[in-house]
Amino acid sequence: MANLVYKRVSTDRQSTARQNLVLHEAGIEDPVVFEEDPGTSSRLHPLQRPKFGKLLTYARPGDIVHISEMFRLVRGTGHILDVLDVLHQGHLALRIHDIAFSAMDLTARHPRTGELLSTVKFMVQTLAAAGELQRDLQRELTYDGLRAAEAKGSKGGRRPAVAAAKNADVRAAYLEGRSIAALARDHGVSRGAIRTAVTDLMPDHTGIEEDIPAPELPVTLDMPGKVADFLRAAELERAERDALDQGVTVRRGQGYTLRVSAVPAVHLGLLARCQPLDDGHGIPAAPAQRKARREYENRVSILTPTGP
Repeated sequence: MANLVYKRVSTDRQSTARQNLVLHEAGIEDPVVFEEDPGTSSRLHPLQRPKFGKLLTYARPGDIVHISEMFRLVRGTGHILDVLDVLHQGHLALRIHDIAFSAMDLTARHPRTGELLSTVKFMVQTLAAAGELQRDLQRELTYDGLRAAEAKGSKGGRRPAVAAAKNADVRAAYLEGRSIAALARDHGVSRGAIRTAVTDLMPDHTGIEEDIPAPELPVTLDMPGKVADFLRAAELERAERDALDQGVTVRRGQGYTLRVSAVPAVHLGLLARCQPLDDGHGIPAAPAQRKARREYENRVSILTPTGP
């Protein structure tokens, strides 16, 4: 039997110091540690995270997976139940060493039916729901804070585009050899805004490799079923249709969510396509549809860049 320790932080500004302390105090013998790269988002399904995938590949029946607290591994009811199913199939145990779960076997099953024990299921669903509520409240507070800042004259969001009066100066400086990064700093705008201003000049300057943007990586988001149903009947771009068709259906009571993996630009495009569900455009939308679209907007809004 091996003790497999999993650690993760959500941003590269955080450390695993607290996790290390909790796991050290647990007295785990001969731990085999799997630690995600700094900044591995909690939005990424645990089963799609690189180091947790390596942990599952390394694990053998009878091994125990240790984490300091539930939210280092999962966020939301669907995630924890998916993980518990995989651990059960691999005959692995899960130990969470925070106060709430320190004495519980979260993979315990009924000896005859093989189903997850009802008490365990209730506990994990309740705590996962509490975590979702906390994140929703944080988003609401962030939104209220942005509105308050706007009222005081501050404006968040993306940096503005290059002003028309400055466009000629930007183009001239670019032709003289000024880099896109430097021009963005000079004018207080994003690099994308500078590229837009000089886009017809760029073929002659492709040698400036440091200004080539890195390719976008796919991000997995849960799309409410009512949004997915609307989009399936809408006119979509090829990439948007492919992302929708390749989505994974996850049942949620009488409804479902569609787990969609796509680059941020495709998520933003899909969000724009379902705008009629919120503000009409002559299309009658039920309150449940409007609520579903806003839930999806909250998830997609995290992907919106705020600067270079």
